[in-house]
Amino acid sequence: MVDLDSGPVAKTNRPQVTWTTAFKVCAATLLVAGGVYFTVKTVLSLTLTIIAAMIAVALDNAISVLEKRQVRKPLAIAVVMSGLIGLLIAFFILVIPPAVKQGEALVREEPQLWANFQKSHTFVALDERLQLRDRLSAVQSNAVNVLKGAVTPILAVIGSVFTTVAAVVTVLFLVLFMLIYGGPFIQATLTEVFPAQRLRYLSVLQKIYASVGGYLRGALFICAINCTCTTVWLAVNKTPFFLPLGIVSGMSSLVPYVGTAVTGASITLIMLTVGGVWKALGTAIYFVIYGQVEGNILGPIVFKKTVHINPLVTLLSILFLAEFAGIFGAVLAVPFAAALQILVREIIASRKDAVQLTLGDGNP
Repeated sequence: MVDLDSGPVAKTNRPQVTWTTAFKVCAATLLVAGGVYFTVKTVLSLTLTIIAAMIAVALDNAISVLEKRQVRKPLAIAVVMSGLIGLLIAFFILVIPPAVKQGEALVREEPQLWANFQKSHTFVALDERLQLRDRLSAVQSNAVNVLKGAVTPILAVIGSVFTTVAAVVTVLFLVLFMLIYGGPFIQATLTEVFPAQRLRYLSVLQKIYASVGGYLRGALFICAINCTCTTVWLAVNKTPFFLPLGIVSGMSSLVPYVGTAVTGASITLIMLTVGGVWKALGTAIYFVIYGQVEGNILGPIVFKKTVHINPLVTLLSILFLAEFAGIFGAVLAVPFAAALQILVREIIASRKDAVQLTLGDGNP
């Protein structure tokens, strides 16, 4: 039974979404979607900018050393940039020509190397199980069609060369402008922050700056070790293309784990066609041992000294970011983890300061 004389029913105050709240939510959603779309459409520009920023941080350390010796900043920037361009020119003059000659020799001898590989015991064993000769005969019968379709790949290679040159020039100009105008831009941005937070933000930026510089020094050190060790190993084994292969192996250290593994497999295959099974087996063992040493010992220890990041954090960051963003994620894993570690520490420190300030005022 319902009591009709119990009086009017009280109205419940239901929360309602205002037009202002709805507008803010829609605006935030649009901003996030626009940011994601902008990032997807400007991946190349963002990549070049990040590369230029990392190079600028590395060069700014040298500029700071010159400034401490009473060298004016414009002159210090000119000296450092001239040194960078000089190193690039020396690299292209001293290293690239012999590497190109050996690369051309590799291309010229590729048919003979392939013929020797077909006579090897490995190819014979695979042919018995997979009928590789029949498959190769089918490919050779369609050689005319392959050559007709080779125009597009050749044009793509030529276009990639011009794109690489344009990218190098763009990065150099970005580095120059970052060195000249980057500091004043950051200072002008910090002036817009509340004075109470300005020192904390400045401290965070300085720590991230030091971490990126340390990462670059560590990465170059590891690349130099890889290049030196691999070049010496290939030269001792009398590999005819040891210089370009050693350079490629050294550059592969920029991509932890995956780069060394892929390069090692390729060089081992070349060694199989050039030096035989035993030299190829020795090369494979060398790359397995070196890859483990670089990935699990050398890299974490070097980055612990230069970036001040825990070796476990280094391995985990490379593992997850490599799966998330591929090669680019693997390259930026260590500086990203270092910057994230700095931000987390600063957030915890700010929370502790707030708690201590509250307790100091007598509040619970």
